[in-house]
Amino acid sequence: MSVILSLFGIASTIIGGYVVVRAAKEVRTAEVWKSEAEAQKARADRLQDDLTEIKMRLARIEAENSRLVELLTALDPARVAALLGPR
Repeated sequence: MSVILSLFGIASTIIGGYVVVRAAKEVRTAEVWKSEAEAQKARADRLQDDLTEIKMRLARIEAENSRLVELLTALDPARVAALLGPR
């Protein structure tokens, strides 16, 4: 009987150790994935900010170009039409 109890004691210790090691591994894996997700989110946020700035610059350039075309058209409409071609 005591042999069986000691075997159960050894088996439970081994199983308990396995559970602790596996849980620690899962915690480390979760921490790695969490830090990776945070890094990707930060990168996505920077890219979104860059894209917003690019869109604003493009809108400003388009407005300036439109104004320049208006000014050139007022000066010499025929020449501007020839340069721009049919729209």
